[in-house]
Amino acid sequence: QVQLVESGGGLVQPGGSLRLSCAASGFTFSKYYMYWYRRVPGKGRELVARISNTGETLYIEDSVKGRFTVSRDNAKNMLYLQMDSLKPEDTAVYYCGTGGSQGRGTQVTVSS
Repeated sequence: QVQLVESGGGLVQPGGSLRLSCAASGFTFSKYYMYWYRRVPGKGRELVARISNTGETLYIEDSVKGRFTVSRDNAKNMLYLQMDSLKPEDTAVYYCGTGGSQGRGTQVTVSS
């Protein structure tokens, strides 16, 4: 079955960087569009980035444009989210997903 496992989250100071990874298995990764979402407690899920199966960036949420970059390595079945110039408002649980599936998420906390 589809398995998506996020990693790379943590505590970082404002202005810092993190690189999130998502290991995918159980499906033909190279054929599927992939997504990064985030969820803040008390708020709904927000789409952060969307990437085509061939690596074209299809969507970046306005508040992270110029700071976040989505990429993938189809040979390794891996999805990435490079997050630079992090702000406190980026604090959330970040999930990778495809279709109706998503992982368990990784916590990102931006705080001094």
